[in-house]
Amino acid sequence: MTTVTPLVAAVRRLKRTRACLDALGIDALLVTTPSNRRWVSGFTGTAGVVLVTAERAVVATDSRYYEQVGVQATACTLLRANGAMTEWLPVLFEGLGGKRVGFEPDDMTVARYEEWTQAVAALASGDRPKLVPVPHAIETLRAIKDTDEIETLTRAVLLGDAACEHATAMARPGMPEKQLAWEIQRYAMEHGADDLSFPTIVAGGPWGALPHAIPRDVPLEVGQGVVMDLGTKVDGYCSDLTRTIFLGEPDVQFRRIYDIVLTAQLIAEERIEAGMTGQQAHEVAVTVIREAGYAEYFGHGLGHGVGLDIHEAPRLGPRSDDILADGQVVTVEPGIYIPGWGGVRIEDQCVMEGGRLRRLSTASKVH
Repeated sequence: MTTVTPLVAAVRRLKRTRACLDALGIDALLVTTPSNRRWVSGFTGTAGVVLVTAERAVVATDSRYYEQVGVQATACTLLRANGAMTEWLPVLFEGLGGKRVGFEPDDMTVARYEEWTQAVAALASGDRPKLVPVPHAIETLRAIKDTDEIETLTRAVLLGDAACEHATAMARPGMPEKQLAWEIQRYAMEHGADDLSFPTIVAGGPWGALPHAIPRDVPLEVGQGVVMDLGTKVDGYCSDLTRTIFLGEPDVQFRRIYDIVLTAQLIAEERIEAGMTGQQAHEVAVTVIREAGYAEYFGHGLGHGVGLDIHEAPRLGPRSDDILADGQVVTVEPGIYIPGWGGVRIEDQCVMEGGRLRRLSTASKVH
């Protein structure tokens, strides 16, 4: 596959963004969420805003990022936004007097919203746009990945798989959880990761009953299950993988619970299809766990979208009405967590293609 240039990708994404302005009832969209800024423009800086109208796309940022914008956001023009907002806002909103400018409410604190509204109020009356909240506008577009995004995500997934296999081979009784987590991180960074998607989870024995356990200095022990949840970033895109291993010969209880979780996961990957809601997808897996008598020990959603953010649309959970569709990349991660005993979670990253899930993760599930 031929990877498109950043300019071509940005032009395509700006076109998709502009195409939804009318449906959103706005004349322009102010993009402030960092990952949304990156998606729509290519700009990865930590400060700045992107304004998209039918005619132009502008990155407004300060002097730290002028050169970066020139390299990364070649489909946009640069607005040198030094000084107080009142000094550069008239240029950013030029021609938008009386127009509706959408903003991202999930990224707008009360204090920041007041700053924006006060700066708009300082404009001449005929130059003032109306700021209107537009929730999840870019996130909805981002949920459907293009072929280049899927290729990048696949590279991140395969690197995460390799890091997991490395950790599985390294794990042994007496090794502290923190050391095993470090081995995962070290391997990922030495083999091409930009960063980790999130802090690595390594949880041995009863600690595995915490779905988001923090690795400790506590050594792993023989006869324990070990939950490892890890992710890598490649070119900004995230992977997410969980495997549960056993140190020694698995006992009867571990085998039973592991087999229930694995069955739930495999059936979900087989039966989830485009057109389902996130709630319906979740129910496929939870039905297996419920019928085995462990429903009370599975308390989180089945999965979530993955892309530039580790958690993004769509959500697969008991209250999700998100509609699953081709091009989405999601996790499938059922688990059982029993206080005082431990936990088992198995997670793959999958892409929806031709109405069905295709597994991207390749790390072994044999315990």
